[in-house]
Amino acid sequence: MSFDNLCKLLSEKYPAHFASWVLNTPQSHAEVLKTELSIEPIRADSVTFLQLQERILHLEFQTQLQSNPPLPLRMLDYWVRLYRLYRLPITQVIVLLLPPPANSVIESSFTVENTSHQYRVIRLWEESPELFLNDPILLPLAPLTATNDPQTLLQQVVKQVNQLEGEKKVEISAYAQIVAGLKYRKDLVRRLFREGMMRESVIYQDIIQEGRQEGRQEGRQEGERSLILRLLTRRLGELPQLWRDRVNTLSLEQLENLGEALLDFQGMADLEIWWRELNERYQKD
Repeated sequence: MSFDNLCKLLSEKYPAHFASWVLNTPQSHAEVLKTELSIEPIRADSVTFLQLQERILHLEFQTQLQSNPPLPLRMLDYWVRLYRLYRLPITQVIVLLLPPPANSVIESSFTVENTSHQYRVIRLWEESPELFLNDPILLPLAPLTATNDPQTLLQQVVKQVNQLEGEKKVEISAYAQIVAGLKYRKDLVRRLFREGMMRESVIYQDIIQEGRQEGRQEGRQEGERSLILRLLTRRLGELPQLWRDRVNTLSLEQLENLGEALLDFQGMADLEIWWRELNERYQKD
């Protein structure tokens, strides 16, 4: 899954939150439109269409400005097709996840002779992090917001994630780690999230109080195994029992390596390749 498609997934799962953010107006209801706009030059991989009250919101996430056809032309094409279908006012917003190269021009309109079409562009790196840190649904985007101290911001994200509970914590943590990989080194992301989760773990705190080295190691391994299984399920779907059994055989170091690798998995084939390479290394040793 690409980074912009992950944002599309979030916006379609929690449409009212995203609509409230980009429109800066509370939206109590937003319905995802599964509109088919497949004719070229439309490519809707990272696009969300939302039906609001008497309005359509077209929300698009981009990691880079380069596009074929160019973004301004695409935005005009979307507008024409959406208006033809719904005959409602349309608000169009592009969310740029990363700054473009220096001296790049970020356009917010399409203009050719007598034709002029406007749309909004949100530069995520210029957005204040407070809104994102305080909204669990927008929290995965917080690592990419404005800051003079990126590592401190990432630590704040970890802290906020650890205040969540249950499946929501697992889900938002996984999304936040994936998005953070756009800007931060993967080893730093893994370390901060793993340390944060361990500090919040009741099992870990009990082990620390007992002071038993063996218990501490077993507790870490069990916690890591449980986390990896949940993340794999979120990323790849329900795991066959065979793969659950295989994960249960992994050492703590192997679990940590899998935790880093799975951030790039696109499907079960990637997990199978990782397992095969693990076995090949083991046989060489």
